[in-house]
Amino acid sequence: MLDLMIPPIAAGLVILSIHVYLGLHVIARGVIFVDLAFAQIAALGATAGFLMGVNHDTPLSLALSVGFTLVGALIFSFSRLEDTVVPQEAVIGIIFVVASAAVILIAGFTAEGAEHIAETLTGTLIWVAWPQIIRMAVVYTVLGVIYYIFRKPFLSVSLGEKSPRARAWDFLFYVLFGIVISLSVPVAGVLMVFSSLVIPAVVAFLF
Repeated sequence: MLDLMIPPIAAGLVILSIHVYLGLHVIARGVIFVDLAFAQIAALGATAGFLMGVNHDTPLSLALSVGFTLVGALIFSFSRLEDTVVPQEAVIGIIFVVASAAVILIAGFTAEGAEHIAETLTGTLIWVAWPQIIRMAVVYTVLGVIYYIFRKPFLSVSLGEKSPRARAWDFLFYVLFGIVISLSVPVAGVLMVFSSLVIPAVVAFLF
């Protein structure tokens, strides 16, 4: 029994290792649901691949998820406007709803649509394998180094400070964010991804 529990626990710790840091930026930016929207966009990419016959946990499925999240990164970075009557959270909410509806619609065209939707919400954490955990750990380590190198401009943009090339830094932040989410969603599901990003960060801010 212990042998079965160690991989899911290890995967959960790997996911938390970078999600907690990203959650602090999400709270600081005041875009609480951007991670949920990103998770749903990644799930939409995987669902589109599922409709085309692409199996889960394959390089092509991951590439589709990353491709969709790159589009989301572009939208999120350019929808952050100053002096506008429409808050960015409203745009994020609209994108989340559209992505969710698209997942339901596309999944309806497949024989296993209901199971696929349930899987996007809950993930397959209990069945995760060591190669997948190692892949996540390696990618998250590389992304963590990048986040550390550019921590000052990322933090400046998150805190709303005036920064040269703020839009470019915003886009880079969301691109890296999207890659993280694309790897996390197939394993942990949309609900756990959102929880691991927001709950630890909220607790940290309270203290």
